[in-house]
Amino acid sequence: MSFLFDSFKAWKTYCEAKHRSLHQVVLDYEVSQKNATEDQIWAGLFRAYTVMRDAVETGLREEMSSRSGMINNGAKKVFRHPVSVLSPEFQKLISRALAAKEVNSCMGRVVAAPTAGASGILPGTLYTLQEIHQLPDHKILEGMLVAAGIALIIEQKASLAGAVGGCQAETGSAAAMAAGAIVYCLDGDIDQVFNAVAITIQCMLGLVCDPVAGLVEVPCVVRNASAAAIANSSAQIALAGVGAVIPVDECIEAMGEIGASMESRYKETAMGGLAATLTGQEISKRVLIQDIELLPDENLPE
Repeated sequence: MSFLFDSFKAWKTYCEAKHRSLHQVVLDYEVSQKNATEDQIWAGLFRAYTVMRDAVETGLREEMSSRSGMINNGAKKVFRHPVSVLSPEFQKLISRALAAKEVNSCMGRVVAAPTAGASGILPGTLYTLQEIHQLPDHKILEGMLVAAGIALIIEQKASLAGAVGGCQAETGSAAAMAAGAIVYCLDGDIDQVFNAVAITIQCMLGLVCDPVAGLVEVPCVVRNASAAAIANSSAQIALAGVGAVIPVDECIEAMGEIGASMESRYKETAMGGLAATLTGQEISKRVLIQDIELLPDENLPE
């Protein structure tokens, strides 16, 4: 029987007892759960990573304007801007996370990792990580397995859904997955991988889910970019051997507690936060009017 992902502490203990790496334990789990071969799992991972890369490239190449008007080729503007705040690599990271998420907001093809609302974070981080460090595809796929194991535990201890735990559960979880994958791909040890997860969660605790007009566009797209930045900063800190102080399992438990106590208006209902601002309400009314105008006559109320 494969390892069941219920805690990070147990995952580490299992790896050490069985002399298995983090990604191998997740691979065993996938084989068991899907009744598939290892080759089939690797092939599925490669297909997913191909979609991630395609989403990044599509968002930076094609027209990305949403029907609401809130998304208007922001990724390309960031990518092409002549001034880099930190470095060209940082600029690419941010624009790539924006690009993949804009593809989602414009009804394109993405990988929900772990959700569509957070679908720019892993693509942006992994694409840029691979480019900077010249990592082979297989190493990135191993990192994706580690990210999946992280998500499995977060799902058990807290949530991956904005409607349940706020945006900390979506972009927060995706950033934690990305941070752990980054450290793993750069040959960090188990403690460093888990510290990266813990530090990321600590940075994103309490983030609400308040989509304007109920659409996964504002502030969702820019949060993907900021979450990608947090993932990289957490990975850098953890790789240097700086501990999270609060163990990763306790961080996830705190995330679950905060999500449970969060008011419903801050959990994807579009009733609080940015969605409830004057501008947010004006946009919501405008989008609703557009939807009504697009209805065929036979569907209109008499």
